[in-house]
Amino acid sequence: MSDHDEAATVRPLTLAWVSRHLEVGERIVGIEALHGGITAEMRRLTVGTRDGGTRDLVLRSFVDPNFVEHAEDWLNREAGALTLLTGAGVSAPGLVAVDPTAAHCAYPSLLMTHLAGRTVLEDEGAETRVPVLAAQLVAIHALRPAERPRKYVALTTADTVVVPKGADAAVWAAAIDVIRRPPPSCEGRFLHRDFQPGNVLFDVLPSTPADARITGVVDWAAASWGPADLDVAHCCVNLALLHGPEWGRRFAEAYEEAGGVLAATVSERLYWRVRAALACSEEVRLVAGPWREAGRTELTTRAVEGRLDAYVTALMGALG
Repeated sequence: MSDHDEAATVRPLTLAWVSRHLEVGERIVGIEALHGGITAEMRRLTVGTRDGGTRDLVLRSFVDPNFVEHAEDWLNREAGALTLLTGAGVSAPGLVAVDPTAAHCAYPSLLMTHLAGRTVLEDEGAETRVPVLAAQLVAIHALRPAERPRKYVALTTADTVVVPKGADAAVWAAAIDVIRRPPPSCEGRFLHRDFQPGNVLFDVLPSTPADARITGVVDWAAASWGPADLDVAHCCVNLALLHGPEWGRRFAEAYEEAGGVLAATVSERLYWRVRAALACSEEVRLVAGPWREAGRTELTTRAVEGRLDAYVTALMGALG
């Protein structure tokens, strides 16, 4: 077995579980750590096939004690979502096996098929990728599964918001007041609930930036049923932090241009965008770390906080 990265180690108990879910005559011949995940360890497993070829699987394991307590729920939800998505027209991993309570593995784990492509986080080409991302989210929201996933959960409250150092206290206080209100009524849609560039795979080598094509969407652990605006708002704030505050507005516009339908009034739309932005205030360090690992070294925690502050200020300006 080739393993050039100590971080790519998979515990023997888990390897034995994976092996039991391979085809007869197959074996694991390589392990690679996949970077960019926040809550779980991700490993690409290269499997040697009976005909002398190889195929890849992906193993997600919840190792961090801070997340293990949620693993059973998250893994069951992801397994359910991947099952619902089979044959639904959205490219997502196929479920191979799941052990949500670590009954067989060293840690709660999920095994799935590997999708081609890579995440793209650099600024170059953002203007061509954003419409493609928007069209993909419209397609996700158009899904009507036979069984709905559970209702969305919005964990952020007025008391959990973290105001960045140096931010305008009055602006942030007004933003916090926005989420004290009851959420607007809405028509439900199938939500990814963490749709953002880090969970979307593109062609590794498109012939030109304009040919950017999505090869798959991953990390369905938070799939839910709720307002389309919530998914849109989440992607808006991630793009604002990655590429600059104006990209949040551009993504929302691209979503509508692709046929997506948002809340009827400006105030309702901005409610969800403010909520998503304030939710990120609690996770700036967690979000910025994987981005730097992926090569965006300039996105320090402080730099991302500055972009978040600018984005919140712009949203509150739009609210008047």
